[in-house]
Amino acid sequence: MSDTLDKLIEQVSREKRIEKEILTQALEEAIQKAAQRIFGEGRELEAVYNSDGDGEIELYQYMIVVEDVADPDKEMSLDKAVPYDPESEVGDELGFRIYYREEDRNQAREEDKRYGDILGVKTHLKTFGRIAASVAKQVIFQKIREAEGKVVFDKYKDRVGENVTGSVRRFERGAVVVDIGNVEAILPREEQIRKESYRPGDRVQAVIIDVRKSGKDPQIVISRTSPLIIQRLFENEVPEIYEGIVRLVGIARDAGERTKIAVTSSDADVDPVGACVGMKGSRVQSIVQELRGEKIDIVPYSSDLVTFVCNAIAPAEVSRVLLDEDKKLIELIVPDDQLSLAIGKKGQNVRLATRLVGWTIEIFTESRIDEMKLALKDQLSEIDGVDESMVDYLLKLGYHSLESLEEIDEDEIGMMPGFDRDVLARVKVVAREAGGPQVAPPEVEATDDTDETAVAESTDGDESSDSSESSEDSKETPAPAEAAEAVSKEVVAEGTEEADGAPDSEGAASEPVASEDD
Repeated sequence: MSDTLDKLIEQVSREKRIEKEILTQALEEAIQKAAQRIFGEGRELEAVYNSDGDGEIELYQYMIVVEDVADPDKEMSLDKAVPYDPESEVGDELGFRIYYREEDRNQAREEDKRYGDILGVKTHLKTFGRIAASVAKQVIFQKIREAEGKVVFDKYKDRVGENVTGSVRRFERGAVVVDIGNVEAILPREEQIRKESYRPGDRVQAVIIDVRKSGKDPQIVISRTSPLIIQRLFENEVPEIYEGIVRLVGIARDAGERTKIAVTSSDADVDPVGACVGMKGSRVQSIVQELRGEKIDIVPYSSDLVTFVCNAIAPAEVSRVLLDEDKKLIELIVPDDQLSLAIGKKGQNVRLATRLVGWTIEIFTESRIDEMKLALKDQLSEIDGVDESMVDYLLKLGYHSLESLEEIDEDEIGMMPGFDRDVLARVKVVAREAGGPQVAPPEVEATDDTDETAVAESTDGDESSDSSESSEDSKETPAPAEAAEAVSKEVVAEGTEEADGAPDSEGAASEPVASEDD
């Protein structure tokens, strides 16, 4: 019995990677539960695995010595205890071994003669039947399953953020169950790329985003839409990133459509964009294939915000950049023929640039700015104390509308030639009477959302954006007719999704954007 049980425990421990102590505890609990089913739930029973002796799981019943017996299943009088143990006293706990196996029937009969009356049970007449054996089996399976779940949880809890590869096993309520190596992971519907479809047996590469305990079994949640998968794929494909020479500063992604990443290099001799693209685009193409055709733009990071935003909005060319640090607002002025490139299909380019930079971005065409300047000059020329030179100075500072003039801080007045508090007060009165901006661009307000998705709106709409509301289109039409509604839509930015925190070095700002299309 000893050798057989020990070998069985060793084998299960090795195959399931479960500690022997856990298995022996499972066996002890199983025997205890089965014994209580046979001898009574009210008895104080304990099962102990005797690894040093004959290798059996021994069963004991414990009873407390008392003066007046209230519970005969757990208590015994001092008179009955003394014959069994002459040194017994009130309050002592005495243990009696119970033989429950069929092959121990003779020993059970001997023990029944000695203290069967004390225990109130004839053990030789009771052995484990089919029901008790089923209870023991159920307890053992349950404990092994819990131990296996703990092993899996401990193995994967520190692997959040790692890429794993597996094969599709089945589907459950829209989620895909993926076998990642003797363990099942869940790919929820919201973490699947919208255009992808799966069949049983398909190979899937995803990133672990969560490992949590769900009931008795751990649940490993993986994702195909997380920006982390982009970072891990580049780490695998680009040795310079893995070695820390090239770093991914930020990732902005519309899963399944397009991704923009900003890269920088700590070595002046290493081109970060070229390292990520690879010879003839070999490195980035392998990542594009893994993502099933998702386009990837690689832009050089620059600590100079103006340079960085111009890189991020590529391939569109930017004529002028205006910054409002208090509002974290960037105004980009682009040639009329660059508007569609700057906004991108369904606002995708400006939306991704917004996420990458982390500032709100507004886009204006040069013709639109000219119209706004003329309108502002006409409105301000009617105010006493304001001449053309003062208007030109305001335009140079980026104040294109009466609405923006309402926000001028009085502390800034001293820095503006010809302006004083009285003139400013008259300007604000005119702005309020105008009922808000007459020629300012329409805005899009983003609702608060847990994903903080940047919202951009073009003439085609934006299917991937969260709920948004646009104000009425300007009645004045800029040069490109097709861009009349989309021009200078406000884009509400979300924080930059950084891969490794803020960079400490500057990428080559003069390099053009690299794309998987190149």
